[in-house]
Amino acid sequence: MVKKGMFTGVIFLGFGLYFLLQQYNIQIFDDLYSWPTLIIIVGLGFLAQGYLAKDNEAILPGAIITGMGIHFHVVNKLDMWQDHAGVFLLLAAVGILLTYVKTGAGLMMGLLFLAAASLLLFFDRLANWAVERGHDISLISNFWPIFFIAAGAYFIFLQRKK
Repeated sequence: MVKKGMFTGVIFLGFGLYFLLQQYNIQIFDDLYSWPTLIIIVGLGFLAQGYLAKDNEAILPGAIITGMGIHFHVVNKLDMWQDHAGVFLLLAAVGILLTYVKTGAGLMMGLLFLAAASLLLFFDRLANWAVERGHDISLISNFWPIFFIAAGAYFIFLQRKK
């Protein structure tokens, strides 16, 4: 049985704590009072709805939204953190794989997103590695958009017919 109030309850509880801490100027960590924190609270609401209320469809948006909030908090603070489009594909992959763990559906799609995110995030390192070994793979970067368009068209038009 799905509890519909879990999402709403977590949002109101989270926002209430956020505004209470802000009102009394209690600093838990730097930059707590910013819009990424509010995004994290909304994402946690979805995750609570997904896990505590057993509404599996809320896990994917919960993982993506929570991850985006965390990303926007740390992107300018950690040198190792990449500000790259691949991060958003990685968040989608994590959400799909977390949903798979609960439902048993979507493993291949999650792995496909994970592979695409990994290639995007590490393409520069892969290209440098290839150049060191005498190979030029820079031409591949020209075909990224075509790959994504073809994959999207496949899933929209061909996969749906099966």
